[in-house]
Amino acid sequence: MNEDNDTNQVEEAEEEQPHAMWSGIIAFGLVSLPVSLFPAQRGKVALKMVDPEGTLLKRQFFCADDNRALERDDIVRSYEIEKYHYVVVEDEELEALEPKKSREIDLKRFVPLGAINPVYFERAYFLVPDSDTTKAYRLLAKSMEDEQKAGIATFVMRGKDYLVAIIAEGGILRAETLRFHDELRTPEQVGLPRRQAGDKEVTEKMRAAIGKLTRQHFDAELLSDPHVKSLQQHIAEKLKSGTDVLHAPAEPEAAEAESNVIDLMQVLKERLQGRAPQPAKPQPAANRGKPRGR
Repeated sequence: MNEDNDTNQVEEAEEEQPHAMWSGIIAFGLVSLPVSLFPAQRGKVALKMVDPEGTLLKRQFFCADDNRALERDDIVRSYEIEKYHYVVVEDEELEALEPKKSREIDLKRFVPLGAINPVYFERAYFLVPDSDTTKAYRLLAKSMEDEQKAGIATFVMRGKDYLVAIIAEGGILRAETLRFHDELRTPEQVGLPRRQAGDKEVTEKMRAAIGKLTRQHFDAELLSDPHVKSLQQHIAEKLKSGTDVLHAPAEPEAAEAESNVIDLMQVLKERLQGRAPQPAKPQPAANRGKPRGR
């Protein structure tokens, strides 16, 4: 096994397989477009906690007074009103306050793409069309991209209201969840001074320095995380040498779930071609788990 293969194996092992987090319709006017919501981000290198034999560990809450381990039924949610004073909020109360369940992304308006301050963007998702609605999906994506418009919409996912900006890029619709206005601090709240007139000579020097570093295109390589790359290489080296490698048997449920994952880019490709996505082929049983040991 060479180093490139080792690194690829590490990257594949740490990358979570994408799955649809929500399914429903985009609705505006007389348009009703069925879509699924997939996360656009991939997780970074995931380091899991295990014992010396490779058995996965779980987190446990303990009481700070008597160091007693707590069961799930012993834990209640609360809102701290001041130090050591709390208002208990029961699960039933939270459920009663949840928004009404809906399978609809309510597209309320369109705005110029540049009108949305990037500070509002929170998390990105891909909107994937159902296989029989790809024509309408493509038309909507092309129209929005040509007009450089973003759709502002609301929807409910997992008992929570979300505000999203729907953006078209490269023929694909993306949903960016937005922070609500009251979630953001103002410049005054963080102590930024008021604007003052700048020195003309210093301003010209700044502009000249900016001009020297200006490029016509953004290089995505600038966003690579050097720490993650170093960690991946270090793990690949340990894997290649067999140092500290544990082989705990895979749980049956995890192995079954692994056989049903679908690659996100494959989902997009097949749905845009009008074909239903197919689950990945299950791995041979011999590859799912090995005896414990170093």
